[in-house]
Amino acid sequence: MNHSGIMDLVPAEVRNRWARNGTYPNKSLYELFCEHVWQHPDTPAVMSLDHTITYAGLSNKVRRLAASFRALGIVPGDVIAYQLHNTWHSCAIDLAAAALGAIVAPFPLGRGRLDVQSLLRRCDARVIIIEGQYANIDLCELIESLRPTLLSLRILIVDDIATREGWHTLDDLFLAEPIETGKLPPVSPDSPVRFLISSGTEAEPKWIAYSHNALAGGRGRFLQHIHPDGSSFRGLYLMPLGTAFGSTATFGILSWLGGSVIVLRQFDVAAAIQTIAELKPAYIFGVPTMFQRIAADPALSKTDTSSLIAIISGGAKIDAASIRRCTEAFGCGFISLYGSADGVNCHTMLDDDPATVFFKAGRPHPDVCSIRIVDDQKQELPQGCVGEITARGPISPMQYVNAPDLDALYRDKDGWVYTGDLGLIDDDGYLVLSGRKKDIIIRGGVNISPAQIENIAVSHPAVVSAACIPVADPDLGHRVCLCLALRDGAERPSLSQFTRYLCNQGLETAKLPEYLRYYRQLPLSPAGKIDKKQLTAEIEFTQPVAEPGVTHGANQC
Repeated sequence: MNHSGIMDLVPAEVRNRWARNGTYPNKSLYELFCEHVWQHPDTPAVMSLDHTITYAGLSNKVRRLAASFRALGIVPGDVIAYQLHNTWHSCAIDLAAAALGAIVAPFPLGRGRLDVQSLLRRCDARVIIIEGQYANIDLCELIESLRPTLLSLRILIVDDIATREGWHTLDDLFLAEPIETGKLPPVSPDSPVRFLISSGTEAEPKWIAYSHNALAGGRGRFLQHIHPDGSSFRGLYLMPLGTAFGSTATFGILSWLGGSVIVLRQFDVAAAIQTIAELKPAYIFGVPTMFQRIAADPALSKTDTSSLIAIISGGAKIDAASIRRCTEAFGCGFISLYGSADGVNCHTMLDDDPATVFFKAGRPHPDVCSIRIVDDQKQELPQGCVGEITARGPISPMQYVNAPDLDALYRDKDGWVYTGDLGLIDDDGYLVLSGRKKDIIIRGGVNISPAQIENIAVSHPAVVSAACIPVADPDLGHRVCLCLALRDGAERPSLSQFTRYLCNQGLETAKLPEYLRYYRQLPLSPAGKIDKKQLTAEIEFTQPVAEPGVTHGANQC
């Protein structure tokens, strides 16, 4: 256990082997970034339509911010949480924390009150950095209302020009004199540097702790596997940098590769197309829905996309027809990524044939992540047999944060993570996905935990039991149907009335169900649990044809 209280569940001899064979750099992420600053100070580090900052410019901002953090009392092992739009500010916070031996815990804007409270409490955040306003919500007021329940939270920072009592502004922190390298503490590359967020299948989102080595030698090496000439890597991020998918921006591209990060403040189709035209990315990171919507916009066909090498799609499975449409519309290759914050990574390559890209998840790369297929007794299965996908490699995280129950459920003593996904390794060594053991709904690349919605739904005074079921959708992959059994004589709320209740209880808008069905009793399995397979089959048989947002008729059986 290190000074932050985080333990590494991957055996030390395994980590040491990756360090000895050169897979791990065995340097802190800030040290690696500084090497690129010395090598090419004038290269663009972070680019957007309205601003570009070079490696030298970013380094100056990082050292100023590190000096301010130090003056505020931040020490190695402290957790700095932040919730910001995509700008170079996020990269500066990441690197300043890495320089001090602190840990960043970013999460995307749009999280509801319950999630924000759970995340800050679970990671023991000492610092929070937020936007002043988002979606007409005063985020400072939100944090202040939660503060009595967050015993570790001491330092409040807002990325806004407005002054507020008890809050520091990020702009002011960038005005400090740059910290001298000799005043920085020694930082072990095996210590935690970032908590990645994952909604998973639990009622509350979870954090996963990553070390400097695992982010550089694991997630960074994944990018290098795709594009060996690291310094020419120019990646456009459509998703928030605060997501697990966005975690490669600072520490993968800037610290490990020495390339350029291109960001949109937030996803917008027109802005994405303009960015492709003006900033010339080589790769675009996003979820299927984003690519589908950009590809459908006529403006893309009038845009010069010749800089693009590939789009990298993750976060949800994408169908073959959409891959074809995207490759034609963007005029570049397509890389399908199967991965997760839990330490799983497998992806197709540009030289894979179309059938492989359409129907397989790629060939596992041991220098990033090894894949095994196991049975219910966790014994490895022969090649070609379907079982649970397990993963371990240089990309493996240290542990779940303040969640020993999740460590016990998903990790073993040798550091392997059990994904809950089903698949096989075919005769050519490719991973083929076969389904999911996890109870999770993926809508437009967003992981939605049915348990969280169900737990809130049953708190309604009229509800006896609840179940969330996915409804297939050609655009988003799935939408969410909430199935309810009410108390006898209770009035049935409309969909709009019930979603308003969920919002008032703190559920974020991105997780609200689009369909509502009523049952006298929800069907039960032989084990006495709600039979979601039966509910799913019924909904598929009676697929609603009305637009989402309509309350559908009840099953009266």
